[in-house]
Amino acid sequence: MVNHILHIHGFNSSPLSTKAEQSRKFFTLHFPEVVFHCPQLATSPAQAIRQLEQLIEQTSGNHSWFLIGSSLGGYFARYLSQKYQLPAVLINPVVKPYELLVDYLGEQCNPYTHITYQVTPHHMQQLKALKVNKPMLEGEQKNNYLVMVQTGDEVLDYQQAVDEYQHCTMIVEKGGDHSFVHFDKKLTTIAEFFNLK
Repeated sequence: MVNHILHIHGFNSSPLSTKAEQSRKFFTLHFPEVVFHCPQLATSPAQAIRQLEQLIEQTSGNHSWFLIGSSLGGYFARYLSQKYQLPAVLINPVVKPYELLVDYLGEQCNPYTHITYQVTPHHMQQLKALKVNKPMLEGEQKNNYLVMVQTGDEVLDYQQAVDEYQHCTMIVEKGGDHSFVHFDKKLTTIAEFFNLK
């Protein structure tokens, strides 16, 4: 069995983000047999999700995938988790990005790649199309998620995630911020949730 971890970065982020780098280093050191992926996502949500789907679908048979999604990446991870029935760790996940990102319409510049691009109303429609409409079940489905939030998140209302994922395994830490302070100290917990040996 080949295990793959797919780390999905957030809005205006990159594989060079602190959490992505911490994940890569942790799994490379402690689970060198695990294949780690963290692609630079397209700026269009529809293109980004297709990019992630193609990555997963290029493997078949004896391969297992595990998802780590941060912020907007958490929203993408939920969609992929539902579609492919994969375990997912969601870090300060956005619940309704099509509402939140309205404030970011217009020109954006990714601080990591320095690429300038446009956030458009059509992108909000694409995000809404990715919404998982069926409610979170209280049965087996809930076991696919570990949700980690910090109450000091200055970007998102953490309570939205608490309400949305109330039946799932959840870590709620007081304080912190949207980056999830001391994320590196949670990587052992994440590996245990994925049941990596």
